[in-house]
Amino acid sequence: MAARPRKIGATPGGMGPANGHLLRERRAMAPLEVGSFAHGEWIAPGQGAREIADAVTGEVFAVAGNAALDTGGMRDHARATGGPALRATGFHDRARMLKALATHLERFKDELYRLSHRSGATLADARIDIDGGIGTLFAYASKGRREMPDGQVYLDGGPERLSRDGSFMGQHVCTPLHGVAVHINAYNFPVWGMLEKLAPTLLAGMPAIVKPATSTCYVTEACVRRILESGVLPEGALQLVCGGLGDLLDRLDCQDVVAFTGSAATARSLRVLPGLIGNSVRFTAEQDSLNATILGPDVAPGSPEFDLFVREVHREMTAKAGQKCTAIRRILAPEAQVEALIVAISARLSQTVIGAPERETTRMGALVSIEQRRDVLEKAAILATEAERVCGDPSAFEVHGADAERGAFLPPLLFHCDAPDRAARVHDTEAFGPVATIMGYGDPGHAVALANRGGGSLVASVVTRDPAVAREITLGSGPFHGRLHFDNRASMTASTGHGSPLPHMVHGGPGRAGGGEELGGVRGVLHYMQRTAIQGSPDILTGITGAWMPGAREVSAPAHPFTRRFGELALGETIRTGEREVTLGDIETFASFTGDTFYAHMDEDAAARNPFFPGRVAHGYLLLSFAAGLFVDPGEGPVLANTGLDGLRFLKPVQPGARISVRLTVKAKTRRTGDYGEVRWHVTLSDHEGEAVAEYELLTMNAY
Repeated sequence: MAARPRKIGATPGGMGPANGHLLRERRAMAPLEVGSFAHGEWIAPGQGAREIADAVTGEVFAVAGNAALDTGGMRDHARATGGPALRATGFHDRARMLKALATHLERFKDELYRLSHRSGATLADARIDIDGGIGTLFAYASKGRREMPDGQVYLDGGPERLSRDGSFMGQHVCTPLHGVAVHINAYNFPVWGMLEKLAPTLLAGMPAIVKPATSTCYVTEACVRRILESGVLPEGALQLVCGGLGDLLDRLDCQDVVAFTGSAATARSLRVLPGLIGNSVRFTAEQDSLNATILGPDVAPGSPEFDLFVREVHREMTAKAGQKCTAIRRILAPEAQVEALIVAISARLSQTVIGAPERETTRMGALVSIEQRRDVLEKAAILATEAERVCGDPSAFEVHGADAERGAFLPPLLFHCDAPDRAARVHDTEAFGPVATIMGYGDPGHAVALANRGGGSLVASVVTRDPAVAREITLGSGPFHGRLHFDNRASMTASTGHGSPLPHMVHGGPGRAGGGEELGGVRGVLHYMQRTAIQGSPDILTGITGAWMPGAREVSAPAHPFTRRFGELALGETIRTGEREVTLGDIETFASFTGDTFYAHMDEDAAARNPFFPGRVAHGYLLLSFAAGLFVDPGEGPVLANTGLDGLRFLKPVQPGARISVRLTVKAKTRRTGDYGEVRWHVTLSDHEGEAVAEYELLTMNAY
């Protein structure tokens, strides 16, 4: 009688310690059932389920997939339930949601580490994936609170004045799409790959259907279970497909998004789906990439930069067994340094301990599967037609704590191509494993040409201390790369390294790399939103955006606004101050007190020769100080701090004898904590002729 399949997370609350212990025991047992989560319920594997083998032992330990999954119902559930629930909240509410998820997942990192060993990942590899994914949630939570409004409409740029009198204006805004984001992820980062797409999607206010690669979907499934059990997400915000997507992509339209990570071949097959093309479905891809690293011509053996370069190459070849979309595939060095690099890199690679990933001494685990090892060896054989293998032998290497034949193990393989200009395959063949090719260049322009032959890459790194070299490579290779990473002794202790996409910076690349962009801070959020140009009167734009627009209706303040709490202030609430005359004595006193004796303030003849001034004029910062004196209420009150000003412009010079006044208006309000919030004030300084002389936005923290 066949053993009954077991379900991941069968213990209360998900995969408990008992199952974690069983996973660590690599022995024959009933396969784990890796479920999908659709329209609010877990669905076990069924028709067409696929077996999943342990990368280390070759043992089949799990099954996943169900061809009978109701993908139409999943789409409808996301649109009818998840989307409205998310859109009912604001950006800051969603940011707090991301922070709560990240905090919850931190409790289960050890559990996910242990499970990741099944994929061949060492503890260091698993931390890149799991800690990196959780860190991305935290980063987007912070960016959502700091860089996005406390509302539901994102302003893209400033307002445009479309009429002479200011009664007709325009503003670009972004609002969440009303569909579902379908995330198709690669096998190498089952947690980070999900969370780096999920964080900006949820922050935008869009629900997601996540489809991980089947070979490592058991790690994603365990993470999703923990996310769902937290109760942080509204129903329908997150669904999971472990296995095939069925006809889901055929059901999408202009309100949906497909974000893909994987091979170029798969991306091409998806791009041309009639439904995606016919319905103008947004499609972004992050795919194959022949990333390069360049040793600058100024770097010599024995220098800190040379040693840094060798360490980075070793790390990128061995981390995740080279199964990283950002891993170094091509090593470019001055011809004179190639031999020294081969010796130094080979020495480090040869000392790399390969073995069972849960062993503390292991530095490189297995590839994800026997099939992947076969593919890497086939690609390495192609590279060998143009390059000589100078380190690593796939037929003779030591594996610690595991069977090299049963597991998907490979040693790091370093090739040397001595004629990179005549070669083709070293520039178009990616062995997605611990494989890289070193080649020489003549000058920085030659290095640029070789790097660009990758046809578009996610990243290139350059180790140099020469800013001129960095500039030449940026101008020459920038259009072919999504990211350029420069490093040397000044930055290496703080640098995150060649292969680390960061949530703050764009991850993607042109050409072969897919042409898409992910992450990049708020840029990543906007992929899941529609940019719309709205036009109308200042009052209409104020009502839509939640930010007061110049020219909109002003609200008379019932009391001085600095005496009113955050919750009492209304958009458009305005005070207009009395006047203050600016005297020549004021200007000279300010100059003497501050030391700012610039000639335009102190020398009448010199100032008159200046094309911008009619004669001696007041300091701009003197005007700001006088403005504060005009509008500040001096008593202790709910204004806790002045935190800065934005967008300062001096519009008209002020001569002695002019009288200035201030208009202070509540432009926007942002909750920060339960105790205080940020108020953004629109400040206009005008002279006695009624003309604006300065404008800026003042930021204060006000008690709630």
